[in-house]
Amino acid sequence: MFRAVREQIETVFRGDPAAKSAVEIFFCYPGFHAILWHRGAHKLYMAGFPLVARIVSQFNRLLTGIEIHPGATIGRRCFIDHGMGVVIGETTEIGDDVLLYQGVTLGGTGKEKGKRHPTIGDNVVIGTGAKILGNITIGSHTKIGAGSVVVRSVPDNSTVVGVPGRVVRLRVDTGDYLEHGTLPDPEGQLIDDLTKRVEQLEAQLKLLAEDRLAERR
Repeated sequence: MFRAVREQIETVFRGDPAAKSAVEIFFCYPGFHAILWHRGAHKLYMAGFPLVARIVSQFNRLLTGIEIHPGATIGRRCFIDHGMGVVIGETTEIGDDVLLYQGVTLGGTGKEKGKRHPTIGDNVVIGTGAKILGNITIGSHTKIGAGSVVVRSVPDNSTVVGVPGRVVRLRVDTGDYLEHGTLPDPEGQLIDDLTKRVEQLEAQLKLLAEDRLAERR
């Protein structure tokens, strides 16, 4: 238990430059509390005490504002930054060294049975308000932009943005953070391309009109 607490504190130090001390993290970080409470709830769930596990998870939700079903599997060194409004479904599987920002949903798409929530690889960063829905796989070293809605699996080393989420870049770096200011804007790029094309067509039409006018003269 003490090893798990120490590792989680070290994880927060790596993920949040605002963290000043272990005491501050222990008392003031809801993401830190949520992960530790979930560890206990998950053990109870796997041991055959689902009701008790759900009660623990509901207390966790009340305390932190983070809802994690006790059946969800979360790997080592997962960091939930701020965390308010985070929802993690029952059959979710999260790898190691994953960073989740506030408002993230790892949810299902209906009332289907069995595996119905996402599988998240290692070293994944999921931006504020992103929704990852259904039994899909998010490859390792992937970054999901804020507000994205991902409903299809994506490969390793991807950057995903938009609604629905689209892979806009296959990355070769493995940085831990998500620079939203540098993310591509596929819709904006498409509009720019269409605008340039319209301008080209207008210029060509203008030349044709001038040629015909010259011929009439």
